[in-house]
Amino acid sequence: MTTDDKPTTDRHALEALVCPLTLTRLKYDAEAQELVSEAAGLAFPIRDGIPIMLVDEARKLEP
Repeated sequence: MTTDDKPTTDRHALEALVCPLTLTRLKYDAEAQELVSEAAGLAFPIRDGIPIMLVDEARKLEP
């Protein structure tokens, strides 16, 4: 944990993840706390430092 009690996210671990739909690389958006799959048009949330890689939990990206 950081001094402001927000969970930290290991950027290197996130870089190893791929989109569960397309198996393509994900882009880490630190500000939004999301992993973005441009190929699938989805953004997967990161909650409490844990990536939620469920398609049903992903946000659809605006075109």
